[in-house]
Amino acid sequence: MPSRGNPNWGKPEQPLRASPTEFDLEVKRLGLAPAQYVDSAQLRRWCEHNRNRVYIPEWLLKEWQIRVEDTFGGAA
Repeated sequence: MPSRGNPNWGKPEQPLRASPTEFDLEVKRLGLAPAQYVDSAQLRRWCEHNRNRVYIPEWLLKEWQIRVEDTFGGAA
């Protein structure tokens, strides 16, 4: 007779693995080390284009004086 129900009932959940952000993937694609972020024109263009869409480290936004829209959705 087949067993019924969740076989993991009562067992602790396995932690989720953190996946890289799109910023992390772009930095890797460009082959940059953290010390090179500020001087990279390509990364700056990418950040300006994606500033309202993806995570970009706050310290880097401040360094480049890039403003992010702080409204979410269409409600005002």
